[in-house]
Amino acid sequence: MTTELRVMPAERLPAWLEETRRNYEQSRIESGESAEVAAHKARVSMAASFPDGKIAPGQLVYDVIALESNGQSTIVGYLWISQVEERADAWWVSDIEIHEDHRGKGYGRAAMQLAEVAAAEQGAATLGLNVFGYNTVARDLYESLGYETVSAQMRKPVAR
Repeated sequence: MTTELRVMPAERLPAWLEETRRNYEQSRIESGESAEVAAHKARVSMAASFPDGKIAPGQLVYDVIALESNGQSTIVGYLWISQVEERADAWWVSDIEIHEDHRGKGYGRAAMQLAEVAAAEQGAATLGLNVFGYNTVARDLYESLGYETVSAQMRKPVAR
């Protein structure tokens, strides 16, 4: 089976935006933020990259497609990469999601490798990402692909 990226069609974008905002908000909550703060940060982040629900320059959103040998194709997830505002040659994996029923089959690895190609085609010299600390499966994948930790935030609850 082959994996490819296809630009997400405009008619799918509104539902994807809502799903992505909701997932980002939930990840922030799981990382310890209050629901109110997480919701605010998710709204602000999405509005900056997708003003009025439209893709801003420097944002690329793809469906991750599995192609079978019989020619059939299936959307198995999505990938969003974006240009870092301060540097034209620095790009970022803003979000990647492989749908749960397709995980563990190599689609995430293939999508990340295709993300490197897509970013390079846009003039990127680097491709960065953030990963929430609780997401050890993703961290292991990124490390196996050569991503290096450049900063880390740590937190410990304290007794009151």
